[in-house]
Amino acid sequence: MIIKNIGLLVGIVPESVRLKAGSAMGSVECLRNAWLQVSHGAIEDFGPSGREPSDPETVDACGGMLMPSFCDSHTHIVYAGSRDGEFLDKLKGLSYEEIAARGGGILNSADLLHETPEDELYRQSMERVAEMTAMGTGAMEIKSGYGLRREDELKMLRVIRKILETAPAAVRATFLGAHAVGREHDRESYVNEVIAMLPEAAPLSDFVDVFCDKGFFTPEDTSSILSAAAAYGLRPKIHVDELAVTGGLEVGIAHGALSVDHLEQTGEEGIRALKGSGTMPTMLPGSSFFLGLPYGKARQFIAAGLPIALASDYNPGSSPSGDMRWVMALGCIKMRLTPEEAFNAVTLNGAYAMGLEDSCGSITRGKDARLVLTHPGWDLTKLAYQYRTPYIKRVFTK
Repeated sequence: MIIKNIGLLVGIVPESVRLKAGSAMGSVECLRNAWLQVSHGAIEDFGPSGREPSDPETVDACGGMLMPSFCDSHTHIVYAGSRDGEFLDKLKGLSYEEIAARGGGILNSADLLHETPEDELYRQSMERVAEMTAMGTGAMEIKSGYGLRREDELKMLRVIRKILETAPAAVRATFLGAHAVGREHDRESYVNEVIAMLPEAAPLSDFVDVFCDKGFFTPEDTSSILSAAAAYGLRPKIHVDELAVTGGLEVGIAHGALSVDHLEQTGEEGIRALKGSGTMPTMLPGSSFFLGLPYGKARQFIAAGLPIALASDYNPGSSPSGDMRWVMALGCIKMRLTPEEAFNAVTLNGAYAMGLEDSCGSITRGKDARLVLTHPGWDLTKLAYQYRTPYIKRVFTK
């Protein structure tokens, strides 16, 4: 297939570039008046208009912008039902921690999931996958963590595996048994329970996660779980510094975490710890927006020469949206990123945060043809500026 008459081909990256960091985050290579060739689901070639090869199947971009699909490296989209009642609690002034302390939050989702048959859980989750892909997301990480019982965590991981096998997006699975303490346990016994789940959870998972934060799991708990998971080949992607700085970020780095996520409270000490680590700092501005939390200090991270990724945190309690174009806009409006920096954070760097940088996140020969074609007249600045105006003409999923 040839896509011709592309007004702006955005996000061209050489094969050797796996992420963008520091000042390089402000650079996005583009080609005006271009074509792109797809073969066997991969980007075969591209170049300036007038030099395209002939092909029996041709798509006319009509001057639209062609870009890589968004890469959403942090979601919780396998859940049952809704927590809109807690939305009303938030409007009455209750904090995330107060709702959790009353037995709500994650525990409410666990109760709902326990009562939901596996087929129905898959059906509900696939509705969210379809919603996200229609909005331009071509790769996503999905976490367990609303089970909090062995049988329910495994049910979630089986659903994620089925999504991986049936969805048009590239999918990575993360075992987040340590999302909250299950109702039948104290924290210490539940940490042991999570470790005991690993032999069955690991074959269904790519990564392991722990909610290491105030009121949830300690750095010591986190280290114990990550050490046990390493024996099964699970690399960490962990929640840290959302509610307070507890030392979890340093634990994640010490265990070779692929990403450390949230970082709303992370300051200079955490920035220094991340330098040279290979760990992707991942910020979740949708959660900051919904909960009224501080936004991650993205400008300080980039000034220190670090990369950042942005992800949706799509979940029923603190970020009920998987719109990565909105995440990009929040990166610009609330975190003072340039459109180029925000674009790299939601594409190539998001792919890196899932271990998918060799197949997703940029216009690179040999990568999967997961692409978004816009109507004519769009560019990266307009994408963030007119953040609610419909812009997608067509989505390509390999």
